[in-house]
Amino acid sequence: MEPSREAVIIFDGVCNLCSHSVQFIIRHDHRHVFNFAAAQSNAGRALVMQIGLNPDKLETVVLLKDGQAYIRSDAALEIAKDLDWPWPALRVLRIIPRFFRNQLYELVARNRYRWFGKKTYCMIPTDDLKSRFIE
Repeated sequence: MEPSREAVIIFDGVCNLCSHSVQFIIRHDHRHVFNFAAAQSNAGRALVMQIGLNPDKLETVVLLKDGQAYIRSDAALEIAKDLDWPWPALRVLRIIPRFFRNQLYELVARNRYRWFGKKTYCMIPTDDLKSRFIE
């Protein structure tokens, strides 16, 4: 079954935290809701520019789903909603005002390379996952 291209996660392909997050999502997405594009890929750059963000200064995960773009903590919580149980329970964190959620998100985003490291190249999906990655 070919996965739908309706829910696409755009992530920083050289960020260790981001790559590990994608691997986590894949392990907990048994319904194959999500597809992926590295922000450094041609497709990732094009998608980011379509929603008015600068792909060279992207410091957030982006979720494109059902015609909407989600960024920062909204993207993370929307992704959790569609993962296997118990991760959808994290949606309760929406009661925390977006301003506060995004402050924490941005703190991690600004320090992600320092705290988690950076690769010199983007994650290369295995053969069985290639269909879920948009290049």
